[in-house]
Amino acid sequence: MMIELISAQSALFWLGLGGLLLIAEMLGTAGYLLWSGIAALCVSLLAWILPIGWPIQGILFALLTVISAILWRIWLKQRKLSKEAENLNQKSHQLMGVKAVLLSDTESGFSRVKLADGSWRVYSDTPLHAGDKVEVVTIDGITLHVIAITSAGGNTQKDD
Repeated sequence: MMIELISAQSALFWLGLGGLLLIAEMLGTAGYLLWSGIAALCVSLLAWILPIGWPIQGILFALLTVISAILWRIWLKQRKLSKEAENLNQKSHQLMGVKAVLLSDTESGFSRVKLADGSWRVYSDTPLHAGDKVEVVTIDGITLHVIAITSAGGNTQKDD
């Protein structure tokens, strides 16, 4: 009885399968079922409009799944993430190039700077003094590597 109903209403079968695959995708399969779900919905539309048999519908479903997955893969490779998007949740990487003032003299190369509402540990290869202006050049874990910002004459600028 159920088989005859499904055979008579193939568009509803593909619509239901597509819906189930998309629901399963929302549960967290990271894109694996998205393209199969969309392919099933496309086959549902074609089966509703055109009188095509089950074998052709199955082939269409398989082809549309593979083609859509390949096109998605190509699109992802061509898409370039912006620098901001790459560092969206990495606060320390957003600090590259930021200028700040040292809070204390460096001891064994280490000191601190205040950035926004926090204090960051910094490291410099050269001895620096409190009040020296520095620029963040690299990040190592939670330590910012800085260099002194110098004036045109080559002297380190200081806030007096």
